[in-house]
Amino acid sequence: MDSILIRELRVEVLIGIHKRERHVPQIVSIDLDIGLPGTAVFASDKVSDTIDYEQVALRIRDIASSGHFKLVETFAERIAQLIVGDFGAPWVRVSAAKIGILGNARLVGVSIERRKP
Repeated sequence: MDSILIRELRVEVLIGIHKRERHVPQIVSIDLDIGLPGTAVFASDKVSDTIDYEQVALRIRDIASSGHFKLVETFAERIAQLIVGDFGAPWVRVSAAKIGILGNARLVGVSIERRKP
Protein backbone atom coordinates (compact mmCIF):
# COMPACT_ATOMS: atom_id res chain seq x y z
CA MET A 1 0.00 0.00 0.00
CA ASP A 2 1.28 3.42 -0.92
CA SER A 3 1.37 5.93 1.88
CA ILE A 4 2.55 9.33 3.03
CA LEU A 5 4.70 9.21 6.16
CA ILE A 6 4.95 11.86 8.83
CA ARG A 7 7.18 11.03 11.77
CA GLU A 8 7.57 12.71 15.14
CA LEU A 9 5.27 15.64 14.45
CA ARG A 10 5.27 17.41 17.79
CA VAL A 11 2.37 19.50 19.01
CA GLU A 12 1.51 21.14 22.29
CA VAL A 13 -1.84 20.02 23.64
CA LEU A 14 -3.80 20.19 26.87
CA ILE A 15 -4.19 16.50 27.53
CA GLY A 16 -4.64 14.26 30.53
CA ILE A 17 -6.88 13.38 33.41
CA HIS A 18 -4.91 15.03 36.21
CA LYS A 19 -5.72 18.55 37.41
CA ARG A 20 -2.39 20.06 36.32
CA GLU A 21 -2.85 18.55 32.84
CA ARG A 22 -5.90 20.75 32.31
CA HIS A 23 -3.74 23.87 32.50
CA VAL A 24 -0.23 22.93 31.40
CA PRO A 25 0.25 21.95 27.75
CA GLN A 26 2.25 18.80 27.04
CA ILE A 27 4.19 17.76 23.98
CA VAL A 28 2.59 14.93 22.04
CA SER A 29 4.55 13.18 19.31
CA ILE A 30 2.53 11.98 16.33
CA ASP A 31 3.45 9.44 13.66
CA LEU A 32 1.21 9.07 10.64
CA ASP A 33 0.89 6.59 7.79
CA ILE A 34 -1.67 8.05 5.38
CA GLY A 35 -2.97 5.99 2.50
CA LEU A 36 -2.69 7.74 -0.85
CA PRO A 37 -6.07 8.51 -2.42
CA GLY A 38 -5.00 7.04 -5.79
CA THR A 39 -2.14 6.64 -8.21
CA ALA A 40 -2.70 9.74 -10.38
CA VAL A 41 -0.01 11.66 -8.49
CA PHE A 42 2.72 9.38 -9.84
CA ALA A 43 2.02 10.54 -13.40
CA SER A 44 0.85 14.09 -12.74
CA ASP A 45 3.38 15.25 -10.12
CA LYS A 46 0.61 17.54 -8.78
CA VAL A 47 -0.16 18.06 -5.11
CA SER A 48 -3.84 18.22 -6.05
CA ASP A 49 -3.65 14.48 -6.82
CA THR A 50 -2.40 13.56 -3.35
CA ILE A 51 -2.73 14.71 0.25
CA ASP A 52 -0.86 17.88 1.17
CA TYR A 53 1.11 16.90 4.27
CA GLU A 54 1.73 20.54 5.20
CA GLN A 55 -2.02 21.09 5.40
CA VAL A 56 -2.40 17.89 7.44
CA ALA A 57 0.17 19.16 9.96
CA LEU A 58 -1.52 22.57 10.20
CA ARG A 59 -4.93 21.03 10.78
CA ILE A 60 -3.54 18.72 13.47
CA ARG A 61 -2.13 21.79 15.24
CA ASP A 62 -5.63 23.29 15.05
CA ILE A 63 -7.09 20.19 16.70
CA ALA A 64 -4.39 20.30 19.37
CA SER A 65 -5.22 23.90 20.23
CA SER A 66 -9.00 23.39 20.15
CA GLY A 67 -9.36 22.48 23.83
CA HIS A 68 -8.58 19.88 26.47
CA PHE A 69 -8.50 16.15 25.77
CA LYS A 70 -8.71 13.71 28.65
CA LEU A 71 -7.20 10.79 26.71
CA VAL A 72 -4.58 10.31 24.03
CA GLU A 73 -7.01 7.85 22.45
CA THR A 74 -9.55 10.64 21.89
CA PHE A 75 -6.91 12.94 20.40
CA ALA A 76 -5.71 10.19 18.03
CA GLU A 77 -9.29 9.46 16.96
CA ARG A 78 -9.93 13.11 16.10
CA ILE A 79 -6.79 13.13 13.95
CA ALA A 80 -7.86 9.93 12.17
CA GLN A 81 -11.34 11.36 11.49
CA LEU A 82 -9.77 14.50 10.05
CA ILE A 83 -7.48 12.63 7.67
CA VAL A 84 -10.06 10.14 6.42
CA GLY A 85 -12.98 12.56 6.42
CA ASP A 86 -11.56 15.92 5.36
CA PHE A 87 -8.52 14.83 3.35
CA GLY A 88 -10.09 11.77 1.72
CA ALA A 89 -7.45 9.24 2.67
CA PRO A 90 -8.66 5.66 2.19
CA TRP A 91 -6.95 4.67 5.45
CA VAL A 92 -4.70 6.09 8.15
CA ARG A 93 -2.58 4.83 11.02
CA VAL A 94 -2.15 7.37 13.81
CA SER A 95 0.28 6.92 16.67
CA ALA A 96 0.15 9.61 19.34
CA ALA A 97 2.29 9.59 22.47
CA LYS A 98 2.99 11.82 25.45
CA ILE A 99 6.71 12.36 25.87
CA GLY A 100 8.34 11.84 29.26
CA ILE A 101 5.09 11.24 31.15
CA LEU A 102 6.48 8.17 32.93
CA GLY A 103 9.90 8.34 34.53
CA ASN A 104 11.05 5.01 33.16
CA ALA A 105 9.58 5.33 29.63
CA ARG A 106 10.49 7.72 26.80
CA LEU A 107 6.88 7.94 25.66
CA VAL A 108 3.44 6.48 26.29
CA GLY A 109 0.66 6.50 23.75
CA VAL A 110 -1.64 4.69 21.37
CA SER A 111 -1.70 3.56 17.78
CA ILE A 112 -5.00 3.31 15.87
CA GLU A 113 -5.97 2.50 12.30
CA ARG A 114 -9.07 3.74 10.52
CA ARG A 115 -10.45 3.13 7.03
CA LYS A 116 -12.90 5.06 4.90
CA PRO A 117 -16.35 3.45 5.27
